[in-house]
Amino acid sequence: METELWEYLKTAQKPIVLYGMGNGADKIINILNQKGIEFKGVFASDGFVKRKLFHGHQISSYSELKAKFGDMIVLLCFGSSLSDVIENILKISSEQELYAPEVPVIGGGLFDYNFLLQNADTLKWVYERLADDISRKTFENILKYKLSGKINYLLECQVDENEPYTSFLKLKNERFLDLGAYNGDTVLSFINNCPDYESIIAMEPDRKTFKKLLNNTEGLRDFLPINACVSDKCDTVSFKMLGGRNSVLGDGKDEIQALTVDSLKFAPTYIKMDVEGEEVSAITGGTQTILDHKPKMLISAYHRTDDFITIPKAVLDIREDYKIYLRHFKYLPAWDTNFYFI
Repeated sequence: METELWEYLKTAQKPIVLYGMGNGADKIINILNQKGIEFKGVFASDGFVKRKLFHGHQISSYSELKAKFGDMIVLLCFGSSLSDVIENILKISSEQELYAPEVPVIGGGLFDYNFLLQNADTLKWVYERLADDISRKTFENILKYKLSGKINYLLECQVDENEPYTSFLKLKNERFLDLGAYNGDTVLSFINNCPDYESIIAMEPDRKTFKKLLNNTEGLRDFLPINACVSDKCDTVSFKMLGGRNSVLGDGKDEIQALTVDSLKFAPTYIKMDVEGEEVSAITGGTQTILDHKPKMLISAYHRTDDFITIPKAVLDIREDYKIYLRHFKYLPAWDTNFYFI
């Protein structure tokens, strides 16, 4: 079993530096502080270096910290799927020890050795229900990554985004429900892979992003956009509008309508759920729809520490006859990792 990253960092002899700023770095710094682990500097990609302080450290360039420290341990503090950004990360990792610490996008808890031990039986239960070798390899690699922070485990299991369409989704004449439709990118991807679709409903709660969704999907046939969030009950809820993928339910100044999947009175054959950590609530609010129609489902599994446990359990508690696939697309850290229920 891989050594837990946080335990390794406690005894590391090399100086620890952070690559990136923002929310991800804040979370990692908080954990470092809790565990008594000191970091010596912060750097940003060329073009993003600003002569200001971040958590008491002046933001530097990689070359400046390399000249100062020589050999370092670099902790990646942001996520990206952009090829040029990943290429730069890999270049740095060829010169330094580089890790991408696993911290939850939403909620608390860490995927550490204690979490692994406490949930070993349930993780084994999920693993035994995975439908193919790629799913099992992905599951194994991502657990090893989560524990160790080593990005090679993610690189070894990533697949092309079109692979699910050709291997097991087999979309045709679908009624598509897109939960967390963002700016319409996943609607357009769906249409590209299923041009003979029957109808589409797309839900996006963030108002600024919803306007982009409307612009990008203008003129689509049999298409219904809804500016609402999905939950386990219909209600008016607090929502934090951030104008992007990080908009979240609760703790916000805005109010928005929350709907359940069942309340839509729609009979989807394919559902995509990428709802910023509210996936289990969305599943629960769609219990009758799942029972009655057994839609194919793509459900994101990278927001919360326990997603690999709670999401499969929530679905199989409703219907036991789903086959489960797991895929990871190009992204560092382990974002864009999805369960598929077929």
